Formats: sequence, C-alpha cells, structure tokens
Amino acid sequence: MKENTKKYWRGVEELSNDPEFVKNSQKEFLDTPSLKEQLDGDMSEGTNRRDFLKLLGFGLGAVTLAACDAPVKKAIPYLNKPEEIEPGIANYYASTYVDGGDYCSVLVKTREGRPIKVDGNTLSPITKGASSARVQASVLSLYDETRLQSFKKGSAVIDSKKADSEIIAQLASISAAGGAIRIVSQTILSPSTKAVIADFKSKYPTTEHITYDASSAYGILKANQTSFGKFVLPSYDFSKANIIVSFGADFLGTWISPIEYAGQYAATRKLGKSKKSMSRHYQFESNLSLTGSNADYRTPIRPSQEALVVAALYNAVSGNKLNVAELKSEVITKA
Repeated sequence: MKENTKKYWRGVEELSNDPEFVKNSQKEFLDTPSLKEQLDGDMSEGTNRRDFLKLLGFGLGAVTLAACDAPVKKAIPYLNKPEEIEPGIANYYASTYVDGGDYCSVLVKTREGRPIKVDGNTLSPITKGASSARVQASVLSLYDETRLQSFKKGSAVIDSKKADSEIIAQLASISAAGGAIRIVSQTILSPSTKAVIADFKSKYPTTEHITYDASSAYGILKANQTSFGKFVLPSYDFSKANIIVSFGADFLGTWISPIEYAGQYAATRKLGKSKKSMSRHYQFESNLSLTGSNADYRTPIRPSQEALVVAALYNAVSGNKLNVAELKSEVITKA
C-alpha cells in the first residue's frame, strides 16, 4: 500500500534540482573553521551566519558574566534547626512601616528568616489591610548593598563595642558636668522607641529630645489650636463626605494618612444597588498631585491665591462678606 505523504521544497532551486544548489547544500555544515581559527583569523573569510550568531551569543554571555557581581552564598544545613523555621514554608510577622509621615500596619512574609514580601495587616483598624506602593517597595531597602555595613567614626571604620564604650564615656562626662545632651530625630510613633528615649532621659537628666520633620504638620496643628483651642492633628472620614473640597492637600498621596483616606475615598466613588450617587471632588492646587489627578474638577492656582480662594468659598457658603480685597492686599504684602 502506497503511503500518501506530502513533500515540501525549500525553494525553486531544490524543486528543479539545480546542480549548483545540490552541490552547495551538502557543504552547509562542513568545512567551517573552528572557533579558535575564527578568533585568530580573518572573520570575513569562511564565516557563515550560523558562526556569527555563535560568536555573538558567546560575547554577550561573557560580558554578562563579567559584569555580574553576585554575592557568594554558602549552603549550611541546620544542625540545630530553630523550632519556628521549616524550610520551604513561609512565616509571617506583624510589624509597622514608618517612613517620615507615612505609617502602615504590615504583615511581613519570610522564608528561612529572609523577608520577601510586605503586605498590609487586615487586623489594623486604621488601614484595614491596605498598603501603598512605598510600603510594598520597602522590602527592597532591607537588601540595599550601598547602606553602611559597619559603624564609622568620621570616615574611619570603628568596632561596635569600641563605639559604644566611647559614646557611653562621653555621655557620662557631659552629664557629670551638667552639660546639655540633645537627641534629634523625626517624629516618633513607636511606643517602644519612646520608652527607650524615656529611659535614656532618666539616666541622663540633662537630655532633651528634639523632633524635626522635613514635611511638617505644624501648620495644621497650629491652625487647630487657633480655631478650636487644641494643638492636635485631626482625623477625617472621607466615607461620610458627599462633597470634598481640597486646597493643596494630597490626601490620596502624602497628606497625613493617605492609605486610610484612599479606602474611605474609594467607598464614596462606587455605585451599587444600594448606592445611586457618588461624591463630588473639587481640587485647588499649585502642582499636579495624585489627588488632583483623581478629582472631578481641578483648578490650578498660585500659592499666593490659596487664601483668596478659601475666602471666596467661605463667602459663598456662609453668606458673609469677608473683605477679599483686604485679604488680597495682606497676602501680597506678606508674600
């Protein structure tokens, strides 16, 4: 029985059995110079496309390996394995992410003691399991090879025990002489860190703790003290707002508690069977922000115009006649 098979040709030359084609087809993989001969000799002679691709791949691989500065890792088996570690099974630890004014309750996923993922903690009554891009990326800072690997005194490396002994001696000398000791830091939220500073101040009574933040909330604290008599930072609930008017406050990006506010804001923007309307958002700002890009109506204003816009809105809502002209001249004078 004759088998019914199809035959395909690579070109017209093969179909017609062209003598020149038949002659050269047998030499496609023969008589090619070795890699050493190609490197030592002239590449323009006796080199086909396949050899060129081989050399190209070899060159790229060699450059990649030469540029790779991979750390040396040693596999050491557990002789006395920690009880809480099981190879291949992840462990989770509750922690807190704090960076400047950003705060988030987090859950850190680890394998064999190495953090590999940071997520929001669903048990947090504030963030409710939400997180931000900065929180997610914070795991990379734990593997930053450019950070300091040891203590330094000036530009010289110093042993940690020697550094501790020198610092303790200096503190004891200053305290005995009644000199001033100052601790300068950003605003601290951690109760444990505050307790450590309190213990330090009890041991060295002349100590004063000074806090400084590059992005400070002092303005809003002072405004609340003037308006309501309390030097406090207010808490907002955007989920209960039907109309939101913001003057330069990037509450979805960097202002006070953006992770908390983003979830509340999203709740007012979703429609459903039981919710037929969504909030209306007006944003007045000088620079485009994440909050401004999500607003229904965004109006660019100059920083010097912010007080005037607030006064105009106050007059429109309250029906009062706040003298905008006097306020404008006062703003210009202060500017």
